Amino acid sequence: MAHALRLGARGMGQVWPNPAVGCIIEKDGRILGRGATQAGGRPHAEVVALAQAGSDARGATAHVTLEPCAHFGHTPPCAAALIDAGIAHVSYAIDDPDPRVSGRGADMLRAAGVQVTSGVLANTALADHAGFLKRVTARLPFVTLKIASSLDGRIAMASGESQWITTPPARADVHGLRSSHDAVMVGSNTALADDPLLTVRGMGAVRQPVRVVVDGGLRFNADSQLGRSVDFAPVWLLHGPNAPRPARQAWADVGAKLLEAPMQNNYLDLRAGLSALAAQGITRILCEGGGGLAGGLLRAGLVDQIALYTAGLAIGGAGLPSIADLGLPKLADASRPRLIESRQIGPDLFSLWQF
Repeated sequence: MAHALRLGARGMGQVWPNPAVGCIIEKDGRILGRGATQAGGRPHAEVVALAQAGSDARGATAHVTLEPCAHFGHTPPCAAALIDAGIAHVSYAIDDPDPRVSGRGADMLRAAGVQVTSGVLANTALADHAGFLKRVTARLPFVTLKIASSLDGRIAMASGESQWITTPPARADVHGLRSSHDAVMVGSNTALADDPLLTVRGMGAVRQPVRVVVDGGLRFNADSQLGRSVDFAPVWLLHGPNAPRPARQAWADVGAKLLEAPMQNNYLDLRAGLSALAAQGITRILCEGGGGLAGGLLRAGLVDQIALYTAGLAIGGAGLPSIADLGLPKLADASRPRLIESRQIGPDLFSLWQF
């Protein structure tokens, strides 16, 4: 199962809206087939592993990181494929909460005489499938807030200059982080100040993340790096109901997708906006916006983890803060996420914090 989980994790950011599943077919301690959900979401991991195993799959055990699906979609159910292949035992990590599956896969297997074991390395699988699980159960994507800051928590000079606070090794690491997420999101202030590209570079041939701009009034111009590269990687705009018609048309003309969400106190309702992204199949979002968007997401309780890159320099109080005012009346109200990982990247430090 540990091997299957490692296989599946490679698909993070590449297989949405489907989960990044891994599967190992094994008999008598010998691996007969390995599979992971393929780019774009199909074929599923079980189908790939069964194809490798061929006729040797009869009487074997399938180790799968998520309960095999039981519904007909673009492809037949994986539970049926396992049964047809003569698999004798299916061991899976966690149940699939999708109402089209939700125990039906395991029931289908048992009804066909297949031995079923569940809960194997469940905690690891829950972490790996967190994006898919949250989209299905909460109708929201899993959000990673990425911050690159100075030692004193600043992301730019007072003038807005920010290139570059961290060094090339840390910036290269960010591209790996982007590739493991379905979408990269910034706010309109960051988009206007930096005119970013937000693509994955230096990682070989990967499925590019959807590039999302939270822009209630559609101030960001379609004649930008994002607008000129829609054919290379998708661009989606989250905007308010009063966004100007000419701006909507300009973005539509270059091929961007426009998603409308309500406004709240002159700002886009971030919970409604993220819900709209989840409805489009997005399971994991990397937020690379500035302090305003970071603060808004944290105030709304929408951040699942913070990926913090800290550079060894100080900018001072005049610099722009990494997180805008959270409106906390007292220290006891501050959240205390758990430190999951820390490591040195070149001269910079990386730490991962989960709520």
